[in-house]
Amino acid sequence: MTNIYEQAQSLFPYTQSIRRDLHRHPELGFEEQRTAQVILRELNALGLEVQAGIAQTGITALLTGAKPGPVVLVRADMDALPIEEQTGAEYASQEAGKMHACGHDGHVAIGLTVARILHSHKASLAGTVKFIFQPAEEGVIGPQGMGGAEWMVAEGILENPRPDIAFALHLWNERPLGWVNIAAGPVMAGAELFTIKVIGRGGHGAMPHLAADPLLAGAQIVTALQSVVARNVSPLNAAVVTTGTFHGGTAFNIIPPEVVMEGTIRTFEPQVRTTVLRRVEEIARQVAEGMGCRAEFTSRRITPALVNQPEAAAIVQQAAQKVLPQIKVDTSSHLTMGSEDMAFILEQVKGCYFFVGSANPEKGLDYGHHHPKFDFDETAMINAVALMTGAVMEYLAEAA
Repeated sequence: MTNIYEQAQSLFPYTQSIRRDLHRHPELGFEEQRTAQVILRELNALGLEVQAGIAQTGITALLTGAKPGPVVLVRADMDALPIEEQTGAEYASQEAGKMHACGHDGHVAIGLTVARILHSHKASLAGTVKFIFQPAEEGVIGPQGMGGAEWMVAEGILENPRPDIAFALHLWNERPLGWVNIAAGPVMAGAELFTIKVIGRGGHGAMPHLAADPLLAGAQIVTALQSVVARNVSPLNAAVVTTGTFHGGTAFNIIPPEVVMEGTIRTFEPQVRTTVLRRVEEIARQVAEGMGCRAEFTSRRITPALVNQPEAAAIVQQAAQKVLPQIKVDTSSHLTMGSEDMAFILEQVKGCYFFVGSANPEKGLDYGHHHPKFDFDETAMINAVALMTGAVMEYLAEAA
């Protein structure tokens, strides 16, 4: 464990080159063909047992130690976002309208570097490391009606062999380089997608009294939905209701027959989730009815809440003390209403999802995730590689 940080440091040129290559060639969810080829090239060079084409573009790889032992899952997400990059970096996206604006290019590079380091320690490992390179974390829904992690789980990534523990991380531009958060308990919110279709009766804009205006009803619904959290959820609990799209109408002088809205609900607690879903539907239907229209409500779970198991968090905290002694680890609860489909894995396997600070304001590298100018201090990947490698080795050593 003592030289893990030094190994991560020495491999930084490799990590950086992988990250920049992927950054130049971003691919959206379930389209990560080139990304998958880069991953396969690197994993095959290590002689790992590799399986590709899971959930279309996902990859798993097994690194088997010299001695028998437990199975550790290490997951990295692969996909980019439909954003036009504005960083001006020398390695900026060469794909119009696509950008790695969340750090997943770094996550893949980190995962591959961890594989290289652990492979160099293979003779002393007691157990197996199962690497998961996952497509479509960013909410893209595949032909099976599922996102990347849910689909990979459905295709059996948690079997043959079944992991005993799972680790994942996120480079976090909300906090500076040198910050690391490893906390037990809830970390990221569960997310729902909801759709409300308001059906009225179209008509001439000059004769609104002869129509039932779904635009007006929809506007009232959007406003009324803001009361759901304020008046139905305890101030001691967290929830978010956001209407993100509102589509309807074809001309300035036509009242349309229907409008469609989409939005998201974010919660941590199952009871809060149930309450918010119920109230959003009730408000949509009753407000529409009160304005002479009718509302149809549908929802779909994007991901459950992500919850770290205390024992797994303790393993990562112990590893951090050994491989990153220069860093004061933040173990306080770092809740975010953002969601993360690693939660589908942590529903079935104990594990820990941790954050590694990556912002550097002095270099202008402090734009938020999903911003067209998002970029991070690449040296954060050294900390991330060392910590992930250390967490795997700490668990396998304790289990032995």
